[in-house]
Amino acid sequence: MTDDENKLVLGIDEAGRGSVIGPLVIGGVLMPKKKIRFLKRIGVKDSKKLTHKKRSVLSRKIKKITQFQTVQITAQEIDQQRQDGINLNQIETIGMESIITQMNPDICYIDCIDVNENRFHDKIQEKNPNIEIITEHKADDTYKIVSAASIIAKVERDKQIAIIKNEYGPVGSGYPSDRKTIDYLKTIENGEYPPIVRKTWNTIKNLEKNE
Repeated sequence: MTDDENKLVLGIDEAGRGSVIGPLVIGGVLMPKKKIRFLKRIGVKDSKKLTHKKRSVLSRKIKKITQFQTVQITAQEIDQQRQDGINLNQIETIGMESIITQMNPDICYIDCIDVNENRFHDKIQEKNPNIEIITEHKADDTYKIVSAASIIAKVERDKQIAIIKNEYGPVGSGYPSDRKTIDYLKTIENGEYPPIVRKTWNTIKNLEKNE
C-alpha cells in the first residue's frame, strides 16, 4: 500500500445556502483515500439526485465508515454577520475552514461556492498551506467524498427544517422558489419575522415592498 493511498481525504459541501428560512449547514466527511471506493459501492452520489429516503439511508451508512462533522449557521447568525458587512461567501468560508482545521486532512475537496474558482481556491489554500486543496464547481457530482458531504449536510438540514415545521407550521422547504414558503412568509404581519427567517434576504425586502 503506497503512502498516497493512506492519505486522509476530506470532502466539504453545504445545504441551505439560498434558503430564506432555516440554517445553512456545512458537511465534512473524512476518510483514507484507499477507502473512498466504498462510497461508490454503497451508492453515494450528489444529494440532489437522491430521494429523501435514500439520502437518510446513505447518511447512516456514510457515518459508519467515515469521520464526519457538520457546522450549522442559523438564520439569526447569517443576518447578524451580513449586517456586520460579512457576505454569504465569507460566512460559509469561515464554516468550511473550521471543519478543515478540526479534521486536518492531507487533501481537501470542496464544492466551490464562488463564481471564481481560482479566487476561492487561493483563499482556502493560503490559510492551509500544508493541505492539497481542490475546489471545483459541481464537485458534489464529480468526487464521491464531496457527494458524501453533500448527503450529510442535506440530511442534517432536513432534520432542522422538520424541527422548524413542528414549531412554526407549514413553512415549506424554506427556499424562495417554494410557494409554501412564500405563503408562510405572507402570513407574518408588521415585519415581525421569527428567528428562523433570514431577514436580510431580498425575498423579504421584495415581500415588504409589495405589501
